[in-house]
Amino acid sequence: MTTLIIADDHPLFRSALKDVIRQVYPEGVLEEASDFAELQDRMAATPDADLVLLDLHMPGAHGFSALLFLTAHYPDTSVLMISANERDDIVRRSADHGAAGFISKSASMDAIGEAIRAVARGDLRFPDGIDLAVPGVTSEESGVADALSELTPQQFRVATMISQGLLNKQIAYELSVTEATVKAHVTEIFRKLGVHSRTQAALKLGQLDLSDSSQDDD
Repeated sequence: MTTLIIADDHPLFRSALKDVIRQVYPEGVLEEASDFAELQDRMAATPDADLVLLDLHMPGAHGFSALLFLTAHYPDTSVLMISANERDDIVRRSADHGAAGFISKSASMDAIGEAIRAVARGDLRFPDGIDLAVPGVTSEESGVADALSELTPQQFRVATMISQGLLNKQIAYELSVTEATVKAHVTEIFRKLGVHSRTQAALKLGQLDLSDSSQDDD
């Protein structure tokens, strides 16, 4: 049975996607996530999910960090990026970071349904006219992506919280762990990212953000 996860913070759009998915996979198992933390929880509960429909602007994520989390820890799960932002460089970066497809939120429900079917069966589905042979990521961004792929799921979550400015005590409370555990995670995160401070770690994650002109739409 096909298992799909809709990761988008807009309830109305999630509802529209659910209607499409029910037509495509009436017997499928469907889960939802409204932010990155919830997506991590959903994936931990359903690690064999077949497909994630991922909003490019997930709350709690740094640009492409949610995509990198999925491709690093759940390589057998296909990811279809969905966004109103269709810039060529954004699509190329999505492909370079491991997405199996990219479709606009302005596409018709029929087109979205066909993209879901294609990606779920293992095909790639990207907008026509975009040359994916042209690199979308810089070597620096690629290095950050490689470093993030070495983080455990819990370290990934801690790194995200560090970039949001949370202190060890706050992170410990949010994750229901001890401060000593958080400190151990922070030490490993710094080592893997090759940094020595929280500010440097946040700047590293910032390499995955979208440019200012790319953040106008969801």
